[in-house]
Amino acid sequence: MFEDMNVESAEEREMKNLLTSAIAASCLVALVSVAQARSAYDGSWDLLFVTQRGACDPTYIFAVNIIDGVVTHPNLVKFRGHVARSGAVRASVSVPDKYASGSGQLSSNSGRGTWSGYSRGARCSGYWTAQRN
Repeated sequence: MFEDMNVESAEEREMKNLLTSAIAASCLVALVSVAQARSAYDGSWDLLFVTQRGACDPTYIFAVNIIDGVVTHPNLVKFRGHVARSGAVRASVSVPDKYASGSGQLSSNSGRGTWSGYSRGARCSGYWTAQRN
């Protein structure tokens, strides 16, 4: 009687093997999804903004981080940006009395684009460059 309780049938073994394989496949799919979420542009970048028109400061320099294609800045609360797989980038930043938005293109270690915005009511525009750290 107790021997029958410890004996595993072929069907039960097959079901356990199938379940184990399904779990392993699910874990592999999850790992691949996480790996694909990373962006080729992830990392720290130094940005230089140059004003060509308007009464804004002549230059702005700061660093941003790109994580999974999302551009972030540790101190600027209202900063939004995204880099597509192609390297096309769009971003905007808003601080009291100042706003700017821009777009451009990143390559593996550098980038360039244009921006426009305002500072204390004055309209401004120019270009930006980026260098990977």
